[in-house]
Amino acid sequence: MSRSSSPVPFPLFSPDNVVAAGLSVEGILGELQALAPRAGTASVRMTGAGGLPSLFPVSDLAAATVGAAGAAIAELIGISGGRPPSVAVDRRLASLWFGLSLRPRGWTVPPAWDRVAGDYATGDGWIRLHTNAPHHRGRALAVLGFDPETEAGRDDVARAVREWTADGLERAVVAAGGCAAAMRSSADWSEHPQGRAVAAAPLIDVVPISAETRWAWRPDRERPLAGLKVLDLTRVLAGPTATRFLGGFGARVLRIDPPFWEEPALVPEMTLGKRCARLDLGRPADRDRLERLLAEADILVHGYRADALAGLGFGEARRRTLNPGLIDISLNAYGWDGPWRNRRGFDSLVQMSTGIAEAAMRHFGSDKPVPLPVQALDMATGHLMAALAVRGVIRRLDSGQGMTARLSLAGTARLMTLLRRKARSEPPIVETSADLGETEEITAWGVARRLRPPVTIKGAPMAWDLPAGPLGADQPSW
Repeated sequence: MSRSSSPVPFPLFSPDNVVAAGLSVEGILGELQALAPRAGTASVRMTGAGGLPSLFPVSDLAAATVGAAGAAIAELIGISGGRPPSVAVDRRLASLWFGLSLRPRGWTVPPAWDRVAGDYATGDGWIRLHTNAPHHRGRALAVLGFDPETEAGRDDVARAVREWTADGLERAVVAAGGCAAAMRSSADWSEHPQGRAVAAAPLIDVVPISAETRWAWRPDRERPLAGLKVLDLTRVLAGPTATRFLGGFGARVLRIDPPFWEEPALVPEMTLGKRCARLDLGRPADRDRLERLLAEADILVHGYRADALAGLGFGEARRRTLNPGLIDISLNAYGWDGPWRNRRGFDSLVQMSTGIAEAAMRHFGSDKPVPLPVQALDMATGHLMAALAVRGVIRRLDSGQGMTARLSLAGTARLMTLLRRKARSEPPIVETSADLGETEEITAWGVARRLRPPVTIKGAPMAWDLPAGPLGADQPSW
């Protein structure tokens, strides 16, 4: 089914509505409730105090989006009889989970950033190069005149970058297939064609699917997502956050990566509760295997650029043909309309493009861009994706119909830029030993402990059946 022949989409999350509600859980739940109006409304109690240091309400966003995902789980439990169970969100733990949850014992996780990634002064401003993937690093270095195979260091790169304008280097790196973002102010972004496209779109675009399908699955009260098949076609970082959350309540998550892909700094963090396999979609046999997985999935979560899956032969019409009842949740960095809809992007780049880094730089009187203290755009969007997936399950149980939902990091950034932190005194969030769970996790790399879950649902504890493991360790099968 093409989007043009689908029912008229109903938008969710007018940023103005959420801003008016003060970025509260209630405000977000009020918007999401339209997806499942017959489900009982869960109440969410907030505990804990403090905030992450930022010009923007990062901890508010963490608590609200984690609460929205937890409330969706509670409302799913409630549809089988009785009222939804109580939900409590620990503001401190939600904020800490927006960073890293894993605490290794006797081993270390590789550095989060490669030797070249980071912010650089140009001849007229600032630019961020995102070079964690070897092919992205090679393309950026080639644009700057280096042999991609050489060990160019940060000082070498910094000297080369100063010879460029920020916009000129951004265009050149992107045209070469790399990832970069010039630092813009919020005002500049609001006048940019892509900024205008993002501002004209809702935070979430949902299309209910008219085809009805039979579905025998029903939620278990203690493990509410047990038996659901979640096909995870996502990588750094929002999509894996969503599927990790779903795995915490029993979903069978199967992550698929291409043969060449690695993300060593994030795999121990993000493969919790998942089986991980590889497929090469350039091979007919692997394409056939992905079709079979799609046909059997209940939920698909994907983070490809706008037209990338269609280019691989798995556009929306094909996905609906394979699986009419599919709950299809997708993410794009810079939004689904506008000239940048197919641009590669990551949280740190979107912060630079949309004015977040520039506004904090001015506010704090810094001489360089000031990012958010955590990858909050990824984490918040990921928890919203999880909430939408669960509400799609509720909708399918109610009507037999599937659902398509689309979000973007740039949309979440717009919400963030509309919400400057309220003037208030709150203690900084400092992790203590009491924030860690008691159970040791035997990962593929060694023993570790995790932070305690940020959300508590009465009678349905958040817990994962599988420890973190390497990419490609499992077979691509359910």
